Amino acid sequence: MSDSIETPREFARYAEHTSPKTVTPKYCVWEITLACDLGCKHCGSRAGNVRSGELSTDQCLDTVKQLKEGGFTEVTLIGGEAYLREDWDIIASAITKSGMACTMATGGRGMNEERVKRAEAAGLRHISFSIDGLEHTHDAQRGSPGSWRAALDAAERVSQTSMGVGMNSQINRLSLPELPALSQLLVDLGALGWQIQITVPMGRGADRPGLLLQPYDLLELFPLLAWIKENRLKPAGARLFPGNNIGYFGPFEEQIRYGGQSGAHWSGCKAGKSCVGIEADGKIKGCPSLPSDHFTGGYTHQDQIMDVLHHAPEVNHTRLRGRDDLWGYCHQCYYADVCKGGCTWTSHCTMGKAGNNPYCIHRALEYESQGLHEQLVRTSPPPGVPFDHGVFETRLTPIPDEITDAPPTILGFTLEEVLNLQWREGSIWSTEDIKERLKRAPRLVNIV
Repeated sequence: MSDSIETPREFARYAEHTSPKTVTPKYCVWEITLACDLGCKHCGSRAGNVRSGELSTDQCLDTVKQLKEGGFTEVTLIGGEAYLREDWDIIASAITKSGMACTMATGGRGMNEERVKRAEAAGLRHISFSIDGLEHTHDAQRGSPGSWRAALDAAERVSQTSMGVGMNSQINRLSLPELPALSQLLVDLGALGWQIQITVPMGRGADRPGLLLQPYDLLELFPLLAWIKENRLKPAGARLFPGNNIGYFGPFEEQIRYGGQSGAHWSGCKAGKSCVGIEADGKIKGCPSLPSDHFTGGYTHQDQIMDVLHHAPEVNHTRLRGRDDLWGYCHQCYYADVCKGGCTWTSHCTMGKAGNNPYCIHRALEYESQGLHEQLVRTSPPPGVPFDHGVFETRLTPIPDEITDAPPTILGFTLEEVLNLQWREGSIWSTEDIKERLKRAPRLVNIV
């Protein structure tokens, strides 16, 4: 890998900047089953059991044909856990033979030697493993002792094949201070890249407000990400891929955004424009993370994917959104016409309506300049079904007075502790702290 200026056009999922009215299909994330062998405390889809009415093999192969004819270039298979569907490699092989790149994102608990061989035979280009902290932190979040070690063992198996290895991580109030140690783990694994995203209050994540970052935590997160990229990833030739809710338009945009050095910047939600999400029962959404009840535009076994992207209002309204559709802080923001309220998934699941996203570094810095922190308070719990969410409201509070000459900290840990943490140490947190962060909030009580 090169550590020179990043060139997003190298990647199958890269989409050119075009008119919002234009659909430019590139990337599909396809949940082929909701069955899962983990019980993650932040899982947005509340995965575990097979979804009712999951597509047959023939219906999946027809979906592959539709994606190819629509012009898609990459398909990522997810779940639940994709390999728990017995025909997963038949689907993967069909994607590869069609000329599209096939990749997989996995928790890796059951990615044994036999499944790795099947993945390579099916032509998978790379497999990304979800690692959400060091061993004890990860296992507690994933609800399965030994899941961290199983994922690392699986990643090492994949690294011995023709497939590439990647890593995905959720950023929350447990994983944030462990990010530098995770970056060293990524380098030691020889991973191609690291995709990161902020944990969103969706599904089981919405049950646990104490796990979620507060908007003002971005003031600590972004300098840390810039340091990690410059000092850990670039020297190793590894790439950082910030997810769509890592944003927007702050002083770190050029440093952190993939392709930022060559002028790339956030240009609005790509849901229904260059990407599509498909659920195991054939639901078509502009993005796989979006809540099904509000954003399903059709079904692959009843509708044509491209027709849905072009014409279904549940899908195309994310593509056509403009300043007049924004509200709250985002409506009057200087960057509104370009940013369009940031990530639809994050704002809808946090605020109950897209177009006002408190997870924004520009916004956090603007409030900081006024001596304020923006805080999220849950006002409504989630109902307890897949892809559900609660509702939060924002409150502005004065920034607490700092202690003179106090060392810089990340969520209460000194920066020295955070930067010197080694990935083999297991966790920066005590067992009691982890349990407290993962505690479910009472259903009928507002949580600060």
